[in-house]
Amino acid sequence: MSTINATFSQNISIVHPEYFFITGLSGIPYSSCYYLFLFFTYIIAVIGNSVVLVIIALGRSLHSPKYIGVFNLALADIGETNALIPNMMKTFLFESQYISYNSCLANMFFVFLFNAMKSFILVVLAYDRFIAICLPLRYHAIVNNTSMSVIFSAIWAFNTFLIALTVSLITRISICKSNVIQSYFCDHGPVYRLACNNNSINIFMGILNTVVCLVAPLIIIVLSYLGIFLAVSRITTWEGRFKALKTCVSHLLLVGFFFLPIISTYTAALMLSLSPNARVISTSLAYAVTPMLNPIIYVLNTAEIKDLIRKVLKNRSAPIRESIPK
Repeated sequence: MSTINATFSQNISIVHPEYFFITGLSGIPYSSCYYLFLFFTYIIAVIGNSVVLVIIALGRSLHSPKYIGVFNLALADIGETNALIPNMMKTFLFESQYISYNSCLANMFFVFLFNAMKSFILVVLAYDRFIAICLPLRYHAIVNNTSMSVIFSAIWAFNTFLIALTVSLITRISICKSNVIQSYFCDHGPVYRLACNNNSINIFMGILNTVVCLVAPLIIIVLSYLGIFLAVSRITTWEGRFKALKTCVSHLLLVGFFFLPIISTYTAALMLSLSPNARVISTSLAYAVTPMLNPIIYVLNTAEIKDLIRKVLKNRSAPIRESIPK
């Protein structure tokens, strides 16, 4: 009887490894050069997004619904790059590829939280453009600072709950096949595939996260732009059409840079047999490069930010010119 009880307790026990081993790029010469490239994208992303945060925070003219969205996007970009790239530098450049179990779960949570936030923020920015172009007379009644603050608070709360639930369910599986994660960070899929007990709930949560945080936002954005293009087609003059579409350029670029690399990677993985190294490079670029490009796009393509920068530079140069003797 004691033997049966011991066997039963062993079957229901949950096994967690003390450490995981993250493989990253394997067998590629000069792979450290790639990680150094990601480090430079990290520096540019942090500086660029920090500048955007400061400009929006200090510029009273930018305290508007649209720039509440841009502010949250820059915040999510900084969070994602800090959750991902410094760990990659520590792991691969300094050959410290072991990560503790709890640190792995924390890394998984923050990377997926900020990435999900970026997807939802792009949806809110699409909603802002849709109302501005399709319902211009009701824009200020529907979209205002209060409503946008409520929307973003709800999005942060929802994503925090969803990702926390997804990560917490990892603790319910026994990981005894291996402790080697075939990725460049503590990715959800490669971790739950190491389970030697039932991981069906984790598979479901992985699919749910993909649908909720990637597929559904993309569908909503596409539908919103169909409505925008329909509304623009009703404008009688080409000048009016161009002016309306010009306000969407920055957002469309952000959507393209965010979704296209991820969709391409998923499509290639389904249709082709991608090698682990190819998947690591493509997904890491998708995660790392877009936070670097987002602030560049908004600074270069947004008239309000460029005008504010010009005013700041002009105000700083004015006292210098006045002090020069005639």
